[in-house]
Amino acid sequence: MSELQVKSLFASGHTACAGCGQSIAARLVINAAGSNTIIANNTGCLEVFTTKYPESAWRVPWVHSLFENAAAVASGIEAALIFQGKKDKISVIAQAGDGGTADIGMQALSGIWERKHDVLAICYDNEAYENTGIQRSGLTPYGASTTTSPSGAQSFGNPKLKKPMPEIANAHGIAYVATASVGFPQDLQRKVKKALSIKGPKYLQIHVPCPLGWGYPSSLTYQIAKLAVGTGLYPLIEYENGMLIGVRKISSKSVEEYLKPQRRFRHIINNPDELAKIQEIANNNIKKYNLVAEGN
Repeated sequence: MSELQVKSLFASGHTACAGCGQSIAARLVINAAGSNTIIANNTGCLEVFTTKYPESAWRVPWVHSLFENAAAVASGIEAALIFQGKKDKISVIAQAGDGGTADIGMQALSGIWERKHDVLAICYDNEAYENTGIQRSGLTPYGASTTTSPSGAQSFGNPKLKKPMPEIANAHGIAYVATASVGFPQDLQRKVKKALSIKGPKYLQIHVPCPLGWGYPSSLTYQIAKLAVGTGLYPLIEYENGMLIGVRKISSKSVEEYLKPQRRFRHIINNPDELAKIQEIANNNIKKYNLVAEGN
């Protein structure tokens, strides 16, 4: 076993696709969280490719929940640790994909936020139900073509905007809310560590590009992730107790540069009206969070 494998709490040899943004993020998350961590993980890509029986890529206690209830399982783990007098020494993470967070798992997630459980909820946002056939989710971006929002003569892909999960989390009055991206690993790990240092409910939404579902070459994952942030389509923001305390400044690239390499947006590129709508989404984010650095 190599020195790198010994140090990582997320072992290689899993069955993720080449270039999988979610596997990169999972490694960054657990290595930042440390060995005194228990994870509740819902059904989804991450569960499937990291725990194919009889193997596991996780070198920490890891519990598979149903698609809808990772947060509820995590709250039970937290309660047991409190009863045993161990909670101050062990972190609890509830992690799910975008569907298991923003759609199927929303009820349980809202419950742990409302009850103020000391749990970090992590959404690995690959913007569709990639594991079950690339169906749209509440976090699929506007215009993206999926198997349930296909582009064609009568449709320009997904007609809905991404569900504003950070705002929904903040509406619960929770301690810490942030977004992160695999394109910025140090920022991601800093936010994991900060979240776990704060007592109470926390939410971290991580943008994780998917070569299979998005239709780009697997070698471009980091580039795609950086462009999502750089265009303003995926702002990196950070809240404490509902107050915006930090944003990552950008130089404001055109959204076309981000959309063009992805098959899910190929119907948009030659349609000026639809392209303008997506640019407007980015522009609204830039204005809302004051993302553009001075001099750009």
